[in-house]
Amino acid sequence: MPIATVNPANGETLKTFEALGAAEIEHRLATADTTFREYRTTAFGERAQLLNRAADLLDEDQQDIARTMTTEMGKPVKAARAEAAKCAKAMRWYAANAEGLLADEHPPADDVRDAGASRAYVHYRPLGPVLAVMPWNFPLWQVVRFAAPALMAGNVGLLKHASNVPQTAMYLEGLFRRAGFPPGCFQTLLVGAGAVESILRDRRVVAATLTGSEPAGRSVASIAGDEVKHTVLELGGSDPFLVLPSADIPQAARTAVTARVQNNGQSCIAAKRFIVHTDVYDEFAERFTAGMNDLTVGDPQQETTDVGPLSSEQGRADLEELVDDAVHQGATALCGGSRPTGLGAELEHGWFYTPTVLSGITPAMRIHREETFGPVATLYRVEDLDEAVNLANDSPFGLSSNVWTRDADESRQCVRDLQAGGVFFNGMTASHPALPFGGVKRSGYGRELAGHGIREFCNATTVWYGPEPDGSGSA
Repeated sequence: MPIATVNPANGETLKTFEALGAAEIEHRLATADTTFREYRTTAFGERAQLLNRAADLLDEDQQDIARTMTTEMGKPVKAARAEAAKCAKAMRWYAANAEGLLADEHPPADDVRDAGASRAYVHYRPLGPVLAVMPWNFPLWQVVRFAAPALMAGNVGLLKHASNVPQTAMYLEGLFRRAGFPPGCFQTLLVGAGAVESILRDRRVVAATLTGSEPAGRSVASIAGDEVKHTVLELGGSDPFLVLPSADIPQAARTAVTARVQNNGQSCIAAKRFIVHTDVYDEFAERFTAGMNDLTVGDPQQETTDVGPLSSEQGRADLEELVDDAVHQGATALCGGSRPTGLGAELEHGWFYTPTVLSGITPAMRIHREETFGPVATLYRVEDLDEAVNLANDSPFGLSSNVWTRDADESRQCVRDLQAGGVFFNGMTASHPALPFGGVKRSGYGRELAGHGIREFCNATTVWYGPEPDGSGSA
């Protein structure tokens, strides 16, 4: 795949970039290694000052970088602005909280004495240069939610971004440099997927994080495992959205629309499978379908647009295959199910797809198992909560889940039984810097954000001091 900015709203190639050669990659790896040796000794206060400055610059740049993201991958510009604001918020959160999250941990005095020590504690140290292999769908947020904690922990980052968002990738490197971080603290590597293995195998790269497809995750995990290097993987998702009889159905239906089409439906944590109790199925289906049908599809640079194009022609073709297979096997398209018409000549070559709701899904259909990365929802009718939970868990993925109920017993059962990295009640899944984020099953492993995320790339070091000279072993 070429490294290029291609506008998905019209298919026009705007700018292409040459991949870095071997000599430049070596220079950047050496710079990261050298920089880490000094940067790891800086104080939390110094790192926080730099990260807060980056947040201020990002706020200043919000409009421009939003339009760049929209041009490169098609998200509505109002969503792109919100993404930039969220990144600045996360930077400030880690600047304020990292020192406390990585404070030394002291076990009880009795345990210290039992370990034969006068003093013992856990001290968190940075690992070194970390390779981040990042996707195009949230081209700022996915990177910042790794970079902010990693930099605050004293690590340095090497970014291999998706090849269709090169200008966003270069912006990020420039942002951290402008904020005052040493040049080797965060570097963008404009390389193709084929270069990842040699970079990851380099002795100076100590760990990796990847957000992306399951095949990409398997590849990175396999290489890292062979090199005995730590990885964090956030892969695909086919999140369930359970609606039970006690739910506020109008609100659930409105939220369901947003949960399905956020980022043009191209989000791992977007709700995709809508599992509805038979008692409220008809009302929910009617409201949900009407809401999906009312969305405005069009130019993502326009403020009134709700759903822009998919990021690539192949992505739309993959989505069409899943929908066509389902319909061919008996599913019903309650709305959508085709490419939109009437968007105007300037958008006729864009990669748009109409928001779609499919009912009558069966296990024989590919869409029952495979992730739909676009504005397509599958609708299921169930008889009770047990059936809803079993259907929700009948997926190779386990990233997050949404449950609409006002019944405490139902809530407890869902927390106990849903196989997912998150359970969100009466709302939609969202990430926040204070809450850990990640999945189970084929959605990956490890956690980003919160204290869990910042510690992923730290060495939890046991520090032990022997008994005092008087032999008391006092702690």
